[in-house]
Amino acid sequence: MTLKIDNKTARRLWLSVQGLAQTPTGPLDLLQIIKDLGFVQLDTIRNVTRAHHHILWSRNQNYREPMLWKLLAEDRALFEHFTHDASLIPMDFYPMWKRQFLRIKKKIDGSWYASSKMNEAEHHAIKARIEQEGPLSTRAFDTKALGKKEMWQRPPHKRALDYMWYCGELSTSYRENFIKFYDLTHRVIPQDKLADGPDDQEQMNWLCGAALERIGFGTIGEIQRFWDALDTSDVKEWAMDNQNLIAVEIENRDHSWTQVLAPANIEQRLAACTASTSRLRVLNPFDPAIRDRNRLKRLFGFDYKIEIFVPAAKRKWGYYVYPMLEGDRFIGRVELKADRKQGLLFVPQIWLEPNVKWTQARAGKLNAELARLAGFIGATDIRWNCAL
Repeated sequence: MTLKIDNKTARRLWLSVQGLAQTPTGPLDLLQIIKDLGFVQLDTIRNVTRAHHHILWSRNQNYREPMLWKLLAEDRALFEHFTHDASLIPMDFYPMWKRQFLRIKKKIDGSWYASSKMNEAEHHAIKARIEQEGPLSTRAFDTKALGKKEMWQRPPHKRALDYMWYCGELSTSYRENFIKFYDLTHRVIPQDKLADGPDDQEQMNWLCGAALERIGFGTIGEIQRFWDALDTSDVKEWAMDNQNLIAVEIENRDHSWTQVLAPANIEQRLAACTASTSRLRVLNPFDPAIRDRNRLKRLFGFDYKIEIFVPAAKRKWGYYVYPMLEGDRFIGRVELKADRKQGLLFVPQIWLEPNVKWTQARAGKLNAELARLAGFIGATDIRWNCAL
């Protein structure tokens, strides 16, 4: 018989594999957190704190912002590359990422991007400068974009640096004030990780299996979207050839059912799954637990969209609005802003989900979470600009 997993158990399992079921305290093993997540997405916007810092802090509140950059630049325990977006990935996974360099290169070479990048001689000139001068950022070059100015337009040197970074010829050496510094890959990636390793099929099998391990259960599409380093056809082929997968049915929030794939040890995972902490958490909009909006809505009934690219007049909620997770339920969303220089955290607006009652206990939980978040960024004053 097909294993059926009720909605509450499915939510608890998902939060558990995401590192959000436990109280975010205790000894910090930052690299292990990132390994468990698979990667941590980078984002430029610092509304309160940048997404990558918030994601890690949500899993252990002993985390502090400089710790991540030390793992990248000094310890060489992470490398930076593209999943569905720019991300930091454990260095141990690098041998399994080599097909992604080739896959992205093939996509770029077949697109408009290739026709607008610098020629091979100019690429060599950029690499020669980096070899002689050490890691360089885009600010070390001064070529200008030609033609009509457009939102995503980049000067030729930026396109060239990006192209070589995507293809694995250059790697991120470090970031300074979030600016990326490029270096030759052999000077960044340890030699044992650059050596010949698993073949393409082994890499594909690992990527599929590692994705499923980190989502607990999922459809073909959810497995593919985890790393975004495979095509859907790759995942289908893997699923057909893998005898260790189990087909299960997951109950959705609306009481419908979805057939998904699960690892062979799914029953042991379910047996070990306990109730989520009752702590109220303010999650970042880019948190991996909510990144797949369709999965989020299906499991939790929480319809979430970040509106940073929506014109102000058309926003339903606000510019940067954070989901509020209590236990294994999303109970609402809160808009936050920070002035770190002045040590201020602002609460412009808060919204509750239907059928969620605001109680003194919940108010106390939110105030405690905001105080913790304020402490993380060095703010000493929380100012409410709204009332429930």
